[in-house]
Amino acid sequence: MDKTKLRNVVSRFEEYLIVDHGLGKTTVEGYGRSLSIALRRMRKFVPSHQDIKRHVYWMHNRHYSYHHIVNTSIALEHFSAMKGGRIRLGRPRKPKRVLKDILTESEVSRILQGAKNIREKAIICLLAYSGMRNKEICNVKVGDIDLGSNRVTVVAGKNSKDRLINISAECTLVLIEYLHKYPRSKNAYLFTTLVKGNPLTSGDLRKTLRTVAQRQLGSRRVYPHLMRHSLATNLLNRGASLIMIKDQLGHAFIDSTMIYITSTAFRNRSEYEYFKPAYM
Repeated sequence: MDKTKLRNVVSRFEEYLIVDHGLGKTTVEGYGRSLSIALRRMRKFVPSHQDIKRHVYWMHNRHYSYHHIVNTSIALEHFSAMKGGRIRLGRPRKPKRVLKDILTESEVSRILQGAKNIREKAIICLLAYSGMRNKEICNVKVGDIDLGSNRVTVVAGKNSKDRLINISAECTLVLIEYLHKYPRSKNAYLFTTLVKGNPLTSGDLRKTLRTVAQRQLGSRRVYPHLMRHSLATNLLNRGASLIMIKDQLGHAFIDSTMIYITSTAFRNRSEYEYFKPAYM
């Protein structure tokens, strides 16, 4: 397919989502990626309804993930509406998720010890203690960090919502040391690339974390969202309330936070040992 034409089609689609539906930047970029992948697979810039249905059926048969199928379906529905032909696709049943391979406190500590400089340590420290999403870390500015109260303002996070979250005093000290070595204005991005000084991308963040984690954990797969899941799980194991975790992670609904209850065997076992009846 013509790559330039494909980029233009996706660009017009993203503009449509912003102007006609008022969707946030992160959501629009996600649907744009899903549409680009789908059009490349179908090898058509304007697929028919039958083409779209065949493609969704193909994804089901290839056992693509729930989220990939749903996001692609929504993107194709919006794209069809933009082209003047509305289509409604079914949604697969949402699977019950059980989180696996969560990093323990010891493993996160080892990753931090693997940082070779203050920049790496600051990036991973903020990931580990804040539970911020990948894009949120990339977009944080110096003025968003309240070093006096150990808090961070997340501006225009998921669903374009702002929220105030906590970080530890230890994390704040690392950020202070980082800013001492890399001074920048309040309106500047907290983390930038070393050579050109550009804002970090999601790929930059994943690469930095993967590189540092490999020094300590070998081939263990570590990625930014795993740090987020690990913070929530370790907070829960220490007795934090679901409401506190929900607010820290920026979940819109408590149901999204409940996954950590069903995925935390250690917490369940600890509660059982505490509350079990004294039969013997």
